Amino acid sequence: MCPDRTPDSQPGSSFIPKVSVVVPIYNGAADIHDLIQCLFCQTYPKDQVEYLLVDNNSRDRTPEILHQAAQDAKAQGITLHPLTENQIQSSYAARNTGIKASTGEILAFTDADCRPLPQWLSLLVQPFVNPKVGLVVGEISALPGKTLLEKHAERQGTLSQKNTLDHPFYPYGQTANLAIRRQALQDVGLFRPYMTTGGDADICWRIQRQTQWQLKFAETAIVQHRHRANLREFRSQWQRYGRSNKYLHELHGVELQPKLTSKKSFYLISRWLLKELPLTSGQVIAGKASLGDVLKTPINLYGAWYRDLGQQQTQLDEKANKIDWL
Repeated sequence: MCPDRTPDSQPGSSFIPKVSVVVPIYNGAADIHDLIQCLFCQTYPKDQVEYLLVDNNSRDRTPEILHQAAQDAKAQGITLHPLTENQIQSSYAARNTGIKASTGEILAFTDADCRPLPQWLSLLVQPFVNPKVGLVVGEISALPGKTLLEKHAERQGTLSQKNTLDHPFYPYGQTANLAIRRQALQDVGLFRPYMTTGGDADICWRIQRQTQWQLKFAETAIVQHRHRANLREFRSQWQRYGRSNKYLHELHGVELQPKLTSKKSFYLISRWLLKELPLTSGQVIAGKASLGDVLKTPINLYGAWYRDLGQQQTQLDEKANKIDWL
C-alpha cells in the first residue's frame, strides 16, 4: 500500500526523462522488502523508470527476494531487473553493473537500507531540466530511531547531505541519494570498482574537476536512512569515514583529517566532566535534555578515535586506480 501516491504523476513538469534507479545490495534480506515497497510507491511515471537491483554476492535470501520482487513489479506494470555482481565485492562494482545494464538518460542511486519518499524520484530529476546540470544531490533524513546512538546521530544530522555539500575541496553527494546524467558518466567514467568507501566523493569530484557539468541540491527529494544502532555499527561507520579520508587524500590530494591528539582528548573529556556533565545532568532532571545530550561529547570522541584509526591503518589498493567505462 502506497500512502499519498498519485499514480503516474510528476509535480508540475513536462520534463520526464527515462530514469534508471540502481541499488547495490549485500545481505539485504532484512531491508529490501521495505525498500522495494518504497520504489513501487514512486510517483514518477512507471513507463519512464526502471529499477536495477544488484545483488553483490549475498549469502542470505536476497537473490530469492529480488526474483519475487521482479514478478511482483511486472504484475503492477513496473520494470524491475534483478542483477548480480559476484566478481568484485564492492558496492561500487555492483553500481557499475547496474549502470551498464541501464537504459536511462538519468542514473539515480540509493541503498538497500534507505526508504525513498513517494515523490523522491520526481523531485530528484527536476533539476536536470537545466541541460548544464550533470549531478543532483537529494537529502537524507533519519528513520525514527530507538537506541541512544540512533538518536544521537539524528540530532547531529550525521547523514545529511548538507555536510558533504559543504566539503572544502568540492561538494559531493552520498550515493544513498544521488543522480547523475548519463553523459557525465560517459565523459569521466563510472565508479572505481575496487574502492570500498569514498567512491561517491570520487565520482562527484571527477565530474566537477574534469567537465563543466553543474551540481544542484534537491533538498525536498528525500530518502530516509537507518542510523547505526549499536557500538559495533557505530565503530564500523567511523572507521569507514577514516578510510574514505585516506583514499581521497591519495586520489585527489585532499587534506587528511587532523589527528585527535591525547592532549586534545584530555581537554575535551575534562571540559565535559567539569562543565558539560553537571549542566546537562541538571537539564535532564528538569526534563529539558536527554541522556544523549549528556553523552554527546564522549560519543563524538569515540567516533573521532575510530575515524583516526581507519585513516591511519588503511592504504589505497593499487586496483582502486582502475575506472570502469560505459
